[in-house]
Amino acid sequence: MTLDAAPRMPRTVERERFLRQRRRQALGQAARTLATVGVALAVGFAITLAVSDRPLVAFRALLTGPVSSLSRVGTWIEDATTLTLLGLAIAVVFRARQFSLLAEGQLYLGALAAGIVGLHLPLPGPLHLLAGLAGAALAGFLFGLIPGALKAYYNANEIVSTLMLNVVAVRLYDLLLTYWLKPPTAGYTWSDPLLPSAILPRLAGTRINAAVIVALGMVGLAWVLLYRTPLGYELRMVGANPHFARYGGINTRRVIVLSMALSGIPAGLAGAHLAMGVHQRLILNISLGLAFEGIVVALMAGNHPLLVPVTALMYSYLRIGGDIMERTAAVGSDIVRVIQATIILLITAQFLVIRRARRDAGAV
Repeated sequence: MTLDAAPRMPRTVERERFLRQRRRQALGQAARTLATVGVALAVGFAITLAVSDRPLVAFRALLTGPVSSLSRVGTWIEDATTLTLLGLAIAVVFRARQFSLLAEGQLYLGALAAGIVGLHLPLPGPLHLLAGLAGAALAGFLFGLIPGALKAYYNANEIVSTLMLNVVAVRLYDLLLTYWLKPPTAGYTWSDPLLPSAILPRLAGTRINAAVIVALGMVGLAWVLLYRTPLGYELRMVGANPHFARYGGINTRRVIVLSMALSGIPAGLAGAHLAMGVHQRLILNISLGLAFEGIVVALMAGNHPLLVPVTALMYSYLRIGGDIMERTAAVGSDIVRVIQATIILLITAQFLVIRRARRDAGAV
């Protein structure tokens, strides 16, 4: 008994220490995020004082507008759902230190796949919903394999390749929508409404739909992937030190390819949410850069999947509040852009400080 117990005790103590450290890191990231948002709001309020005749009315609309009615709460949750999925897509690939910007293209192809299934593949009951979601996830996954393979086997710069592939995805979406899916008599560039069985059900009286459940499920799966699977360990090791990971026997090429492909699953599902839940059809310019907002959400969360829905709610609150402020107090939504820019600057400063501290520690 003594012989069996002796070697286990250090491992147990080490594991508890590791878990405590990880909890402290998560709490520290949450505190930094709250402080960042607080400072950004203070900057926004100072600018509002300078440019508005009714600064208190304007800022009250910003801070309370998204929860002032049930319909506005629904719009807020709907927007946050999309940003949660996009934030997860960015967080997964950033964990492997791959600066992929492909989520926009994966979103478009996910919406396209979900729209085609919803329009041209009639299936009974829930099978139609599952087929649309699965098609969107598969489209995002397969599209992510392309820049992943280019980076892993040809050392192509992932920022350049993913930005260029985004254009390919958006133009393919526009082409198929304009010349195939759009009815000939339609006055606008959009498709027919999706079949009723392919539309995500909504909570009565609101715009909140079943994609909320999908997003929360993806949060849980992303956490399990990153912290409870061998692949997640490899992703984090490659992100921490790719040379050490390679020396330790990790197939870094495989990890790079899979990180970009797996990130396409939540991004594709974000497209399915827009097509099957928000618009309930395919429309031109279905995203307008939403995936780049997802980058801010992921960075605010420190690329931690459990914090992504929290930061998505906060960031979406500002987006919706800005629109309400513009309509209520005649203050341009540029104030919100200033707040968003301040958040980005503060997050960037945090990463630079952390990176400098780690470099100095390594030098010592």
